[in-house]
Amino acid sequence: MAVTTFAAIDIGSYEVSMKIFELSKKNGLKEINDVRYRLEVGRGVYTFGRLDRDTVDTICDILIDFQRVMKEFGVENYRVCATSAFRELINPMIVSEQIYIRTGMEIDILSNTEQHFLGYKSIAAIETGFKKMIQKGTAILDVGGGSLQVSLFDKDSLVTTQNLKIGSLRIREQLKDIQRTNSHYDTLIEDFIRNDLMAFQRLYLKDRDIKNVILLGDFLTDTLFKEERSDNIVTKEEFVNRYELVKDKTDQELAEEMNIQVESASLIIPIMIVINNFMNIFNAESIWIPGVSLMDGMAYDFGEKQKFIKSKHNFENDILVASRNIAKRYSSAKNHIQGTTDLALKLFDSMKKIHGMDARARLLLQIAVILHDCGKYISMGDVAECSYRIIMATEIIGLSTEERQIIASAVRYNSAEFAYYPQMRNVPGINKDNYMLIAKLAAILRLANAMDRSHYQKVKMIKTVLKDRELQIIIDYDRDVSLEIGLLIDKVKFFEEVFGIRLGIKRKRKV
Repeated sequence: MAVTTFAAIDIGSYEVSMKIFELSKKNGLKEINDVRYRLEVGRGVYTFGRLDRDTVDTICDILIDFQRVMKEFGVENYRVCATSAFRELINPMIVSEQIYIRTGMEIDILSNTEQHFLGYKSIAAIETGFKKMIQKGTAILDVGGGSLQVSLFDKDSLVTTQNLKIGSLRIREQLKDIQRTNSHYDTLIEDFIRNDLMAFQRLYLKDRDIKNVILLGDFLTDTLFKEERSDNIVTKEEFVNRYELVKDKTDQELAEEMNIQVESASLIIPIMIVINNFMNIFNAESIWIPGVSLMDGMAYDFGEKQKFIKSKHNFENDILVASRNIAKRYSSAKNHIQGTTDLALKLFDSMKKIHGMDARARLLLQIAVILHDCGKYISMGDVAECSYRIIMATEIIGLSTEERQIIASAVRYNSAEFAYYPQMRNVPGINKDNYMLIAKLAAILRLANAMDRSHYQKVKMIKTVLKDRELQIIIDYDRDVSLEIGLLIDKVKFFEEVFGIRLGIKRKRKV
């Protein structure tokens, strides 16, 4: 039986931690070691945007110690991720390079959506409980040191995910001076987070019936809820009782009761107040605290990619559903999107020998098609630029910032004049490989979109035949397609330029 070991390392806002896992096709994922160092990486970052030299030195020392532990356990593969504390640095590349030179370990600074998608995968790893719970309206709360991610599910589908900068460490740091002169810390925190909560409720909770809350992370299961029942489900009444017991206690009192450091105890009240307020606006009945973390998601993701784990949950579908909800928010034409998607994917699949793109690129193409018209909501006269800016400003769970840049650029050049590499090379996230991917996706999107220029879905089906260096497209239609064929001329030229093949188009009227 093939078994491999994998180490997941998380440089978080208030601790640097590592879990070591065994993975096999027979047994799936099994945690075999857990090491944690308390280090408030985010303390200075959320205020000044910098890490002091002592903190960088300590991170390096911890990673070197982790390497020793990894060697003892025979770790074959590992991944080091950093989250909001590194994202908000003024100089993240400089700090990452210093750490790499001293430890030999590259740090993957996760975008917000990448981070929470991995966290989401850690919950999905507990497949039975997760699948059962999300059949009803469910919210996942991922309370980190710097921010809070809220993801809403309805009937097994991800509806939306939003990030609010009300993480426990950020709240503590921003209110610490005011707290010294205020005797009602809980009220102070509630006032601080109220605007974000009310905005979220107004924009995303219309007609939403949220029955369950899933709390991501293992901080509370290691502290307040350490001895809960085996299923880790707490009713609203039980949660409120626990909340009332702790909300007026000092950090020192909490630290002594739970046998933890004062710095850790100082995060408990902010976390509990945030959760309690969300429970109230959701009117939720229960909260599930499975005790999983980002590291579990990292291991699950590795196991999926290496074929040790086959998930029953379709994560790609979550990304597509989230994209469709964004398109819906901006009143995009549903039938046009579906018709154009079918045409674009048919073109993509028929050209596998030519285009050299993988399954991930196919997913990016689908998202580009779904979002290509969203800019019309802002301006009918500048759709390309408005669509680009909407996509770049909108978090799409499961996509990196780089992937979002690829999608946004492909959408921009669906109708705008294509910018060649010398013009695009200074855009963040665009290297030569990404530039070529943008060109290929834009070429397919232009062609598919032009085939439904009238938005009537006149083209009912296309058949493609690739022979030598020529792609023949046979269009099956039931209405006059003169407009669509006439507008294909410019699109064909760009398509042929990008893929280096000839393109022939034949019409076959559907009887």
